[in-house]
Amino acid sequence: MKDKRDGQKSGRRGWLVGGVLFLVWLSTVVAEPAALLPEVEFCLDCHSDQELDLTLPSGERLSLFVDGESFARSVHGEKLHCVDCHSDIADYPHPEREFKDLREFTLAYYESCKGCHFDNYTRTLDSVHYLVLSQGDINAPLCVDCHGAHDVVSPDVPRSRISRTCSRCHQAIYQQYARSVHGKALLEGGNGDVPVCTDCHRSHAIEDPRTATFHLRTPALCAGCHADRELMARYGLSTNVLQTYLRDFHGMTASLYQRERITPKNFTAVCTDCHGVHNILPVRDPQSTVIKANLVRVCQKCHPEATENFPAAWLSHYDPSPQRAALVYYVKLFYQVFIPFVVLGLGLQILLHIWRVVVNR
Repeated sequence: MKDKRDGQKSGRRGWLVGGVLFLVWLSTVVAEPAALLPEVEFCLDCHSDQELDLTLPSGERLSLFVDGESFARSVHGEKLHCVDCHSDIADYPHPEREFKDLREFTLAYYESCKGCHFDNYTRTLDSVHYLVLSQGDINAPLCVDCHGAHDVVSPDVPRSRISRTCSRCHQAIYQQYARSVHGKALLEGGNGDVPVCTDCHRSHAIEDPRTATFHLRTPALCAGCHADRELMARYGLSTNVLQTYLRDFHGMTASLYQRERITPKNFTAVCTDCHGVHNILPVRDPQSTVIKANLVRVCQKCHPEATENFPAAWLSHYDPSPQRAALVYYVKLFYQVFIPFVVLGLGLQILLHIWRVVVNR
């Protein structure tokens, strides 16, 4: 009985120690917001008033309220003073500024980010967003439209935050992505292995995806995940997709265009032309574009006269084997034996001819 009671006491002590360690761990995870800098506290004496605002000539309301707790939890909370970004209002009372609407206010301050993030700022100058902005569309995304202003946090925590941020402007595309094999895995299953918008389009130097350069780079882009053996092994997927694509007519053509830096008048087929772009489905889904019942319609986009048997000429991403495309496999095997036999026979004939010439002499 004593041993049993001792065991029970030991068990309770184990649970107690475990509980204490859990609380210590929890206290490190759920941390209190960082203490604000005195200069920030000074500004918040006024700007913590939720009713503080300005009415702009457009009739829009510009809130001057700043949530101190949100700012303290942000990535800037321990580092920045208000005047690091609002350098034109360092004195009090503030100098008068005129903004006709909210967008003009945002445009006036968005370049403040380059003071610390110059590399990323210069990348945005090569992006399609900046191109649209420079052409006069003031609604093109700016730094604060994606990252926020006073509540800037890590953009990929959780990872789904990235695609949801892009959805503010690209809602129709986001809905397609949400129903795709990638989107469902991320948004419904929390799977961090699948690509989000920035994995394909990048974050700051976003290229126009309609260009020939982007189109021809698509196979390498997809191969970033689909040629990763460790990653694909988790899902039982083949990693041979890129090599099999590069060995067929479409892949060879795309490689030639890239190598010779040719801008084609008509694009050759790449991954997204067959599988889809944002609406990619599992290959066994009845709605998948590459399932046998639907594949002929995909081929007809480039080959209008394609018949029902046309897709059968494509081996998909499989290497020929006795089980799959047996005729192609055995023809290939025949030539692998026949060609060396012919070459070796020819070489033997030449050697015998030389030997005969030497002997006759």
